Amino acid sequence: MTPQPHLATTFKALHTPGRPLILTNIWDAISARAVASLPQTTALATASYSVACAAGLADDALTLDTNLRAAAAVAVVAREFDKPLTVDFQDGYGDALEEGVRKLVELGVVGINLEDFGRGKRGLYDVDEAVARVKTVLRVASEAGVPDFVVNARTDALLHGRSLDETIVRAKAFLDAGATTAFIWGGRERGGTTRAEVERMARELGGRMNVSLVRVKPGGLTVDELSEIGGCGVARISVGPQLMMRTTHAITEEAEKILKGEGPEAV
Repeated sequence: MTPQPHLATTFKALHTPGRPLILTNIWDAISARAVASLPQTTALATASYSVACAAGLADDALTLDTNLRAAAAVAVVAREFDKPLTVDFQDGYGDALEEGVRKLVELGVVGINLEDFGRGKRGLYDVDEAVARVKTVLRVASEAGVPDFVVNARTDALLHGRSLDETIVRAKAFLDAGATTAFIWGGRERGGTTRAEVERMARELGGRMNVSLVRVKPGGLTVDELSEIGGCGVARISVGPQLMMRTTHAITEEAEKILKGEGPEAV
């Protein structure tokens, strides 16, 4: 089994603009094992929305303890397959940020998503405070023996009415603070981000960004397009809860066939 610090270093190195790391986000041990068994899978990543749904909760109601329990189950699979694991840690759970990161490191986790919208304060952290939280994560992980811990710093500034200019400034500040990548979330309410916006983000952030690949509706940017967008491409591509959504739909379809007494499809 690869030592955790080496897993973190390997995981960090996978974030290369133009040759993006692709993460098919999972939410429990079953989905983790299904994804980890694929030879193309280089790392595992949870999606908090999916983790919350699996626990019968809304994303905003996902607690630290529930998220840690899900991470512990997925971490067992990550160790089994010797894959790096990153956890969607939402906003870091306020004052519990340090405690939570320590527990994640103890589980073998080598990275997190960290949002700049504080649920407890019901608003965006100001830039200085959000930067300080990124630095806190990296300090705690380094003290625990994982100096190459990866932070994917998400900003919800666009979703909350801030300009793209301000949003990019925030993202740059997170990168300067030590985040490996920045994730500018457009949000379903806003309709996501446009191709032109992603192109500008990629150029101004030097490709050090995470982009969500749209799979549940047509018209989204492809992996090939994201690998060269803005002249540099992006460093990381994820799918959030979309894999869970498609899986749930498949379960519904198959259950309906069984309940209607339909036989299995011919092979």
